[in-house]
Amino acid sequence: MASKRDPSTANTRNSGAARPTLKTIASITELGTTTVSRALKDAPDIGKKTKQRVREVAQQIGYIPNRAGVGLRTGKTNVISLVLSLDEEIMGLTSHMVRGVSEALSSTPYHLTITPYTEDQSPLDAIRYIVEHRTADGIIMSRTEPHDERVGYLHSQRIPFATHGRTLMDIDHPFHDFDNKQFAADATRQLLERNRSRIALLAPPDSVTFYHHAFDGYKNELRAHSLEPWPSLPCTIDHKLDFIENQIKHVFQQKHRPDGIISMSGGSTIALTCGIEAAGLVVGRDVDIVSKQNMNILSRFRPEIVTIDEDIHQAGRELAKAVIGSIRQTPHSELQTIAYPSIGI
Repeated sequence: MASKRDPSTANTRNSGAARPTLKTIASITELGTTTVSRALKDAPDIGKKTKQRVREVAQQIGYIPNRAGVGLRTGKTNVISLVLSLDEEIMGLTSHMVRGVSEALSSTPYHLTITPYTEDQSPLDAIRYIVEHRTADGIIMSRTEPHDERVGYLHSQRIPFATHGRTLMDIDHPFHDFDNKQFAADATRQLLERNRSRIALLAPPDSVTFYHHAFDGYKNELRAHSLEPWPSLPCTIDHKLDFIENQIKHVFQQKHRPDGIISMSGGSTIALTCGIEAAGLVVGRDVDIVSKQNMNILSRFRPEIVTIDEDIHQAGRELAKAVIGSIRQTPHSELQTIAYPSIGI
């Protein structure tokens, strides 16, 4: 039998060459076009080595699926849409999430698009646009709310999706979440061990679920030591950094002020620290901070800050796997993961 053709001799990347097709890959690999097509779609009945061989050849010859044709034939787009608030760009949250999702999709026929929305837009509008215009086969979304209308809408439309965060709804769906309750409890414990007793929480707004998880962990740990939560701060991690800095400066200019703060966002922690220092106080001496972070910046900014890591890159990978699993009708109970906090170095 003749040996398989060397894809390097196909010269399909030359500007004058015809566009590579499934038949091109089939000819090089000596497989049927149906097998090649199913391998590129990650069909479960095609062997791992066959899929790898087909993908390698497709990459080497520059094969690009005609997505318009695929959509007309199958009703599918081979697109996963990541719906993100533009506010999530602070401290590189978006880039870490995108990298994780992209890596997980690289071995599948799906590619990623990003659908952004701003704070003055309804998050549901972005979801409706995707569904009504059929621009994606699956959706990943963040900033999940306790009773999230997006979850209810997508469930009613039978659209595969995964959420970064959980709801309090009775709808079972794929998700990946960070254990913010455990984070807040661990952070509170860290401050108590430093003999801090007036501990405040710089949290997200109470419209998102992870506020409630974090507040429960913080409150429960304080009450276990016969302490009560500090009154709410006049800012949240959603506020602009200048606003956070100015509000924190005012808080720490008061005689009765916190001696420890838990921050739910690395970006907000920088503004928090600047506000404390603008009030004439020193982090690590007058007040201690424990902060969540998704990249190792805070320890370089102020080594006195205690950090607890949240891996947003891995979250992206988990969310991509969850939404692909949903498309393949994997039971939702198998597509629900939680990451646990670890103290930063």
